[in-house]
Amino acid sequence: MPRPTAAQLAYGSATVVVSTIAMLLLSQTSTGLGVAVISAAALALGLLVALTVPLPRRRGRHAARTGASRAGGAAGAAAAQEGATGGARVPEPRTATAEHPVHH
Repeated sequence: MPRPTAAQLAYGSATVVVSTIAMLLLSQTSTGLGVAVISAAALALGLLVALTVPLPRRRGRHAARTGASRAGGAAGAAAAQEGATGGARVPEPRTATAEHPVHH
C-alpha cells in the first residue's frame, strides 16, 4: 500500500477531530460507551475521507508534447507513426535540443 500524502493525512485528521467534537456536542453523551462509539465512528469517517481524497497525478519534469505542437512538420510524421502502430503512440527519443532549447 502506498504511503499517504500530506493532503490525505490533513483531511483525514481534520475530519476525525471535527466530527468527534460535533457528534459529542450534538449527542450530549457523558457515558464511556457513548464516547467510545462516537470516537470509533469519527475514526472510521476520517479513514473514509482520507482514502477518497484524489491522489495527485504523477507528471514528469516536462509535460508530454503532442505531435501537432512539434515544429518541422512532425505532425505528419506523428500521424504516420500512429497509423503504423495501429493507433498507439510510441514516444520518440528526446534529444538535448528538445530538452533545453537555445534562445539567441
